[in-house]
Amino acid sequence: MSIIKNVLGTNMEPCCNDPVTGFFRDGYCSTNDEDLGVHVTCVEVTAEFLEFSKSKGNDLSTPNPMYGFPGLEPGDRWCLCASRWVEALKAGKAPKIILQSTHEKMLEYADLETLKDYALEPV
Repeated sequence: MSIIKNVLGTNMEPCCNDPVTGFFRDGYCSTNDEDLGVHVTCVEVTAEFLEFSKSKGNDLSTPNPMYGFPGLEPGDRWCLCASRWVEALKAGKAPKIILQSTHEKMLEYADLETLKDYALEPV
């Protein structure tokens, strides 16, 4: 298995294990061709973003036990779909990003300077 890189070009770090996130539910925002949503953006969700996502048809705050999904609360970290983050950015609702845990594929959706502007921690 090859080393997975983040948007900074360094080895990707885990996003979150409580709740367990990622397309593969391994805590990492990794992706492959089966991940049609491209869940590569590690974010820290806010109440404003959760409401925005719900208004767009993706309710991330309500638990869904059938899928083992506990529901997210403000402050939780989550591997978000790249296109949803861009949509939230355009609407002024984008959550902060953890750059070290965001897959390099995100650079196909937003440039590094924009991502740095939304970094949870300065780089």
